[in-house]
Amino acid sequence: MQALQLKELVLQSLEHERGGVKVYETALKCAVNEDLKEEWEKYLQQTRKHVTVLTEVCKTLKLDPEEQTPGGKILHEMGASLVSAMKEALSAEEPDAAQIVACECVVLAETKDHLDWELIGVAAKSLKGAEAKAMKEAYEEIEEEEDEHLYHSRGWCRELWLESLGLEAVLPPPEDKKHVKDAIAAARTEKSRTSKAH
Repeated sequence: MQALQLKELVLQSLEHERGGVKVYETALKCAVNEDLKEEWEKYLQQTRKHVTVLTEVCKTLKLDPEEQTPGGKILHEMGASLVSAMKEALSAEEPDAAQIVACECVVLAETKDHLDWELIGVAAKSLKGAEAKAMKEAYEEIEEEEDEHLYHSRGWCRELWLESLGLEAVLPPPEDKKHVKDAIAAARTEKSRTSKAH
């Protein structure tokens, strides 16, 4: 495995989780729906924990968690852009529209997060010793949370859009009610949801 790219992956993941904290803090200011607020508060706490876990992984891999890599710098700017978009949506004083923008920003952030954690899981299998153990334990602790963050947030985004279009919406979304935590269950839930709508 390319050590330089492993370092880039871990440090980018950490930078993205740090940005995720800011994304959720801002998204919560946009949340109108109480169930969504409650979910995002939970995800904010989990994302803060992810920062701590990845900081520990850095220490085990002898990486400086404060080092700014080229990719990390770009991710920092992307996270700041998501926060900026939500703030702009809030300033328009249309709470329901701002909530949808926030949901979309969360989905974008969680898509990258989900990819990072999949890659961390794969990379852990190629390492040995303390490094492998640290990466594997981090992956096992966090992967399921990342699945939930992504699939539930996508469900919220879809249902809030449907509601805004004046179409039948299910809030909280079926992904929440069915406790979806993997791609297969998410696809089945979405398919079931869309086939009922026709």
